[in-house]
Amino acid sequence: MEHLDLTPYRCPEPLIMVKLWLRQATPGQALAISLADPGSRRDIPAYLTRQGHAVVLCRQTPARLQLQLTVGEPPCC
Repeated sequence: MEHLDLTPYRCPEPLIMVKLWLRQATPGQALAISLADPGSRRDIPAYLTRQGHAVVLCRQTPARLQLQLTVGEPPCC
């Protein structure tokens, strides 16, 4: 599984980097994501869920969020 450490970046850079990664991803592909920015910690899981991807919270501390993304199927229409 790939790991994307986005802890050094501040919003909106982490979301942009996740979107770029998703462009080359295939359904079922998994990615571990680490986030530190408070806005990104809130926005990225919500965005991924809205887009139909599976998101599992792996670890959360006051300073960091680690989650696992599994790419969902793209919409058919």
